[in-house]
Amino acid sequence: MGEKKLKFEPNVPNILTALRLIAVPLLAWFIWQWPTYQTVGFITFVLIWLTDLLDGWIARTFNCVTEFGKLFDPVVDKIFQTTTAVMMFLIGRIPVWVPIFMIIREAIMIVGGWYLLHKRDTVVYSDIFGKAATFFYVLAFGTLFWLPDDPRWFRDVIFTVPTTLSVAATINYACKNRHNFLFGKTKKKEETEAKE
Repeated sequence: MGEKKLKFEPNVPNILTALRLIAVPLLAWFIWQWPTYQTVGFITFVLIWLTDLLDGWIARTFNCVTEFGKLFDPVVDKIFQTTTAVMMFLIGRIPVWVPIFMIIREAIMIVGGWYLLHKRDTVVYSDIFGKAATFFYVLAFGTLFWLPDDPRWFRDVIFTVPTTLSVAATINYACKNRHNFLFGKTKKKEETEAKE
């Protein structure tokens, strides 16, 4: 069942998401060359985000929503956000707690999602909290491109909302899937029962 859910379908939204993923290393390089490519980096950042909005709109409007896309899209968002956070830290634009928080949070989500997918045959999708956190992360990172060096404390402030929403999303995921974690049948058990 899990393999069927995750089968790649080369429709427009999924292709746009793939292109967004390919653009992330380019964005990372532009940020690394700060401030030489500051404007180009910002434009690339905005285009990646707009592509995210576009593929979602196309999927909903033209009924192109796929099970694979529901999982693939938020995964690319995580890569986009985490890469931006790490690169912004490496050039001294944000405090270290931001990328550390994001990496730990995403590691928890990846491990939990992997367990549910491979052991419980359940796919975890992004919810309203996760989508809201993504929006505010994008807003905060976009602001970083143009913030002056001082006051530096403001860089902590602008990440308060997205990190709070990320915590809420993680708690919500855990609550919604607690039954699958604790009592859900494993694939092996389901296959055994099916044979009987």
